[in-house]
Amino acid sequence: MSSTLTQPGALPPQRLYGRRRGRPLRPGQRASFETLLPQLRFALPRHEAVLDPRSLFGGALREIWLEIGFGAGEHLAFQAATYPDCGLIGSEVFEPGIAHLLGAVKERELANVRLFIDDARLLIAALAPQSLGRAFILHPDPWPKERHKKRRIVSRETLDGLAAAMRDGAELRIATDDVDYAAWIEERLAPHPDFAPLDVDPRPADWPPTRYELKAQAQGRTARLFRCRRRAR
Repeated sequence: MSSTLTQPGALPPQRLYGRRRGRPLRPGQRASFETLLPQLRFALPRHEAVLDPRSLFGGALREIWLEIGFGAGEHLAFQAATYPDCGLIGSEVFEPGIAHLLGAVKERELANVRLFIDDARLLIAALAPQSLGRAFILHPDPWPKERHKKRRIVSRETLDGLAAAMRDGAELRIATDDVDYAAWIEERLAPHPDFAPLDVDPRPADWPPTRYELKAQAQGRTARLFRCRRRAR
């Protein structure tokens, strides 16, 4: 779904993501950027209007799910293929990851994926209340330096925004293999009044490890999984 709409307001003052570009894209990836990406990406309505995410998809969908920072996109593609009756919105700015997901969308003919190529906080703030059925934040940048920790996407402000956008009973899944970030997440998620913890043992069958988690395992690090449900209002 292409759009000429502009982003409302100014970007938040503190950037939460690193570089946008990696190695030059291969010709096939560049072609996907030029042809497929304009069909999937969207911008936010002008004048701070509320975005109903269902309007991004054609046809009736059971739920809308959001993945913040989808990395290489294999998890988002898995969810889209496993749940074709759900609309999957992915937010990411790193071009190689976007290109990898576009390849999966094309290969697997996924019609239920839309992309927001900008700061995820803008999207969260614009979403209609109670419009999300599930949200994922999997292996976000840990920003390990003390002066950079304020850039971490998991914050009270982000959790508040997600709580407003998630319907009652909606599920939030977070993962990190960084020990310090895991403690940081627990300090903010555990006391949050809008989220109730859920078991991650056994791990849900529809929560496959991402390539980042597998890489961490190969290097001897164990991922910490957080799973919770949006409390009833």
